[in-house]
Amino acid sequence: MSQASTTLPRWIDIGLIPLINVLMALLVSGAIILMIGENPIEAVQIMLVGALGYEEGIGYTLYYTTNFIFTGLAVAVAFHAGLFNIGGEGQAYIGGLGAGLFLLMADSSLPSILLLPLGLITAGLFGAAWAAIPAYLQAYRGSHIVITTIMFNFIASALMVFLMVNVLIKPGQMSPESRVFLDPAHLPFAHEVFAWMGIKISRSPLNVSLIWAVLCCFGLWLFIWRTRWGYAIRSVGFNEKAAVYAGITPAKTVMLAMFVSGALAGFVGVNEVMGVHHRLLLNFTAGYGFTGIAVSLMGRNHPLGIVLASLLFGVLYQGGAELAFEVPTITRELVVVIQGLVILFSGALAYMSTPWVEWLYGRFSKRQAESRQEAA
Repeated sequence: MSQASTTLPRWIDIGLIPLINVLMALLVSGAIILMIGENPIEAVQIMLVGALGYEEGIGYTLYYTTNFIFTGLAVAVAFHAGLFNIGGEGQAYIGGLGAGLFLLMADSSLPSILLLPLGLITAGLFGAAWAAIPAYLQAYRGSHIVITTIMFNFIASALMVFLMVNVLIKPGQMSPESRVFLDPAHLPFAHEVFAWMGIKISRSPLNVSLIWAVLCCFGLWLFIWRTRWGYAIRSVGFNEKAAVYAGITPAKTVMLAMFVSGALAGFVGVNEVMGVHHRLLLNFTAGYGFTGIAVSLMGRNHPLGIVLASLLFGVLYQGGAELAFEVPTITRELVVVIQGLVILFSGALAYMSTPWVEWLYGRFSKRQAESRQEAA
């Protein structure tokens, strides 16, 4: 499902075309802002300053970026196997549930050096297990992965509501939240880590799960392009019949790809439950699983591209919040529209500009070839 162009060089397909898509989304957004009587250039300035202009804003931007890296990588793994995993939201939800359940049981009996890595592993395993069910239905029962994964999003949401309202809610409170985890179960915030080194920075939700997200990017690159399992995943995604001829079992490969995909989505729970809220609560996924689809498409299913796309969406989320605060006529709903336009142009319309870019590149290459022939 990686629709890389066969005629364009990689730097155009991976770098220039996504940039063109973002610019088109910003042009449409600018026209909308102009229609309501505001200056689109000033709006962009406010967004950039709000996201990157001060320490707290940068912290929030990187915090959002962390979640988008996890969900973008999750979608990318499935894409490489020819699968459209639209269930990242539910897998992230269940991953957070798994980490939360483990910490609620063990935070009083284990030290941080054991709690934190075990909580991370539990989040990944719960997310992987939740993804394995639709993977099995696709691989061995012929159910379509898009239908089953999106249905499992709703099942995960209903399960969380039931558990939080009836089982895990802290006694004596009205809001559906668990008790706060004990301190050993808290991932360190970035400002705490820098304070240990004698450096003072502003407080923000950014925590050390960002480091884990970067390590996952490198690990996924090794897995997909440097291991036989990754080769099998790419082979099945590119041509299933040829993969079978080469001795690869598509059903097992689908299970493997979705298992890894679900684990990566489950790590959103590490950032949210272990790193920020330090408790189980409802709706902590906040649409990150769905946005991860656009992140993966914009990043061309490559870890480096996903990091850059995640950073862009982090800027949009944090800068959009600042924009809605600073300009009263630009409401939060309008900011969501702007974010949605970027998702639209980067996702559903990701290859809309490819034909004319190919045409321009072909004309340019032809002229260059003619000039070299004349010079010779």
